Amino acid sequence: MIRIAAFTCMLILASVSAGNAAAIVGKQAPPIELRDSNGKTVRLDAFKGKFVVLEWVNFECPFVRKHYGSENMQKLQKDYAEKGVVWLTICSSAQGKQGHVTGKQANTIVAEKGAAPSRFLLDPKGSVGKSYGAKTTPHMFVIDPKGTVVYNGAIDDKPSTNKADIATATNYLVAALDSAMSGEAVEIAVTQPYGCSVKY
Repeated sequence: MIRIAAFTCMLILASVSAGNAAAIVGKQAPPIELRDSNGKTVRLDAFKGKFVVLEWVNFECPFVRKHYGSENMQKLQKDYAEKGVVWLTICSSAQGKQGHVTGKQANTIVAEKGAAPSRFLLDPKGSVGKSYGAKTTPHMFVIDPKGTVVYNGAIDDKPSTNKADIATATNYLVAALDSAMSGEAVEIAVTQPYGCSVKY
């Protein structure tokens, strides 16, 4: 069943072009104003001066399960939190669609998985996801302290649901963050995201 779901996701991804993904890189990040899983309003501009990671999520997606089941995503969240990075996990699944969660459900899942995002944001109308062109779960973005998008795309170069692939993958997100935080240009700023389609 997982293989079928993964194959379906990959078929969906065939229509995603790198050109569309590149449109947002180098530009000011679209505004974000969403409720978090605790009911508090979160605005992106509150984090000016800090690096911000945006992670689109659907915990029912096998590609997301790959990164959380291996604890890869949790490790990244914790490692970069220690470096002062703000990590915003966003769920844009519409009510009644796969992956949709309430704030209470999100908090339960985050606790069960030992995840450590700075905030878990709820985007059930998909307005923020669409403004960023978020296509898949996961889909990763990096925003620099000036509010400019410096990375948009996949978490790594292994578009599979196999947890074993993480060990040999080139992690595009890590490379982008480390370069940008060192004051260097991001060498690979745009990649094609992989995963399940965002369930708008």
